[in-house]
Amino acid sequence: MKLKLKNPFKGKKAYLWLIGVGVVGCFVFINLSNHAIEYTSSNEYCMSCHIHPHAEQSWKLSTHYNNSAGVIVNCVECHLPPKGHGHIAAKAKHGFKDVYGKLFKDSADFNWEDKSKLEQAKGFVYKESCLKCHQNLFPTTLSTEGDDAHLYYLTSKQDLRCINCHLNVGHYDPDAKHEHNMNFGKLAAANEEIYEAATPVTSFNNFTEKLPGTSVSFKMVAIPGGEFAMGSPKNEPLRDKDEGPVHQVKVSDFWMAEVEVTWEAYLAFFKATSSQGRKEATVDDEVDGISGPTPPWGAPDQGWGKGERPAITMSWHAANTYCRWLSSVTGKKYRLPTEAEWEYAARGGTNTPYPFEGSPKDYSSRGFMNKIFGPDTININSYVNYELNSDGKTKEPIEVKANPFGLKNMHGNVAEFCLDFYSPNAYQEYQGKVADNPGGPAKGREHVVRGGSLKSDAKDVRSAARDYTKKKAWLMTDPQMPKSIWWYSDVIEIGFRVVCETDDLIAQ
Repeated sequence: MKLKLKNPFKGKKAYLWLIGVGVVGCFVFINLSNHAIEYTSSNEYCMSCHIHPHAEQSWKLSTHYNNSAGVIVNCVECHLPPKGHGHIAAKAKHGFKDVYGKLFKDSADFNWEDKSKLEQAKGFVYKESCLKCHQNLFPTTLSTEGDDAHLYYLTSKQDLRCINCHLNVGHYDPDAKHEHNMNFGKLAAANEEIYEAATPVTSFNNFTEKLPGTSVSFKMVAIPGGEFAMGSPKNEPLRDKDEGPVHQVKVSDFWMAEVEVTWEAYLAFFKATSSQGRKEATVDDEVDGISGPTPPWGAPDQGWGKGERPAITMSWHAANTYCRWLSSVTGKKYRLPTEAEWEYAARGGTNTPYPFEGSPKDYSSRGFMNKIFGPDTININSYVNYELNSDGKTKEPIEVKANPFGLKNMHGNVAEFCLDFYSPNAYQEYQGKVADNPGGPAKGREHVVRGGSLKSDAKDVRSAARDYTKKKAWLMTDPQMPKSIWWYSDVIEIGFRVVCETDDLIAQ
């Protein structure tokens, strides 16, 4: 007779057993998961993978570590959103990228300085995390400018993030401090020759202008007048609609600066005309036409250096005032170039997308195949400082070749102001006729910007490419009321170059 053993895993007991195992398993899984999340969220774990050479040092110098309260803000408290705001999803996304980079990339090839800029930081710092800790935006210790800035933030949440103004608080960078820079431009004068008078000009040739009372000089190139086809044809690769229709334009002789206005030249103007105590006003309120800039916010040169690098972040108004000041101290007629003069000079007698050989399709990094295999950059890199070779900063003009007229960096480095108001339909007015020294629309809100910059794709450094000022967007984080008429707080790739008229200098 066989004994039948009872199966303990049948019936209700089996279900209870399975439920018990499931509960224990879930508990173990959740517990291990929490431990894993906590472990991989520690500063030590973050720094074992993120080997930015200055990350830990700059963090310990910042107000998120080095503060009077002794509070330490840890990596994940800024670089992940808080729980309930997609914390796990963001952790998984960033974690996958970090592991991939650790295994397959060489950190020595990373441009860490560029990665610390606002555009990159926006992808790794979360506004929700800032507001979780900083819930009171109007503490009693906040300055008047801070009150104004936070009030503006509350009305512009779609456009602004906390790090627009507070990029410096997590990783200390003296060049990213958002504060009134009262010492800007106060450099000790070099022991150099001081020019007593401007350069006399009696013939239409290249000359070197000298600024009286300074050691500053710069080369002006004689651009012979002529007629050219302005704009881009419909079959030009990567063109925009506002570049047409193509129309004939005639320009007279003029001089144009070989390079963009340098910090050396701009600071001569700043030192001669700036006022530490003068409050901001509107353009219409300005009485003295040669009143210069008030002190800027932050470091306009971004810590890249001054000297021969192009001056940046000044407003169109400031650039235009510089030209008036330059005219007053030299006795010549300096101004910003018209858009027609700018394109004529940039082309240098060519009618192709660039004044050198090559197609925008080959040079652009935006195309599908170029993203995979990389664009052909050998030729364009010799002439243009742009997105792919700039390392995220301006460069001195010695690093590029000149165009056929002998001008440098017309197609990159910094975008350049023109005299004209911007209109996307400006060229339609000139169809079917030769426009004689056109000056653009009679009125408008924004001004033309030409030439592309250190941030531009090859598409946007073509001779015909057009852009325009964006005053509201470029002044978002200026806390002053009214906002500065001299400095843009939110654009680092804008500058200008000057032209000089031949009238009254050369016998006609």
